[in-house]
Amino acid sequence: MSGIIISTRVRLARNLKDYPFPCRLSEQGRHKVNDKVRAAITQSNSVLQNDFEYIELEKLTPTESVSLVEKRLVSPEFISDTSGRALLLSSDRSLSIMINEEDHIRLQVIKKGLALEEVYETADRLDTLLDENLEFAFDEKLGYLTQCPTNLGTGMRASVMLHLPALEKSRAISRIAGSLSKLGLTIRGAHGEGTEPKGALYQLSNQVTLGISEKAAIENLKNIALQLASQEEQARERLCAGIDVRDAVSRSLGILRSALVISHDEALKLLSNVRMGVLSGQITDVSTDAIDELMTEIEPATLSVSAGKSLSAHDRDIERAKLIKSKL
Repeated sequence: MSGIIISTRVRLARNLKDYPFPCRLSEQGRHKVNDKVRAAITQSNSVLQNDFEYIELEKLTPTESVSLVEKRLVSPEFISDTSGRALLLSSDRSLSIMINEEDHIRLQVIKKGLALEEVYETADRLDTLLDENLEFAFDEKLGYLTQCPTNLGTGMRASVMLHLPALEKSRAISRIAGSLSKLGLTIRGAHGEGTEPKGALYQLSNQVTLGISEKAAIENLKNIALQLASQEEQARERLCAGIDVRDAVSRSLGILRSALVISHDEALKLLSNVRMGVLSGQITDVSTDAIDELMTEIEPATLSVSAGKSLSAHDRDIERAKLIKSKL
């Protein structure tokens, strides 16, 4: 299963009892919520108090904001309206707190590999720290109150990022997606709802938050993730036995190591092929970690941020090719 499950994420939605949901808050109200949430972290006695950077979204350039989405540190919805929104981000980028997104607080913990229990425990500790200084909107029957009814209850969305090129090539994803919905889970593109899967990267997450405990939701997600990983392994073994797939993998690596100009979508497709080749044992001089890093670093906005200047689409394609060659 190693290598198929790239990362684990747990996100908790919380709202402050005495304030309307963000959609009904004035700009002044949003700033008050920002100040209260920020103080709950920075003025606490926790070891985390000095580990967070406070970022006002209005002070970022559009490119910097999009790069945060590309790195999965914030949601696309969060950067769609910068007014009165802020971000608390840990130094290692594993913990983030979006303030005034759809809910007052969207705290997120992310970690490499399959680590659902560990990630949830960290999110729960951060949630407890906030709860000690803030009073959350909570109902005995409905649980945590959220702007969207689909998040009522635990307010938790747990997800795992999977690389499923063999299942994608076998055209099994649509069948799997239909079965997952019956189990209270959904599978989407890497950036969640409304995003198309690229590079065979898929996000598997829980849909049900009401009438189920966090532990039960996590256990269900973990079991299904392991089943999907097993199916991917079996499909990969069948596919990689054929010379056509092995040839596609070799050609992909050759293009990535020699191209002078390469688009985002082509690069992701070729990197996905190479990653499958690494996991099947065909490619031995490239690591999955290097590919995973590249899949984020070659994103359009992130390339521009790294360059320290605005890049045209063609310039990005040139820089992307240079970066890939240097890494591989």
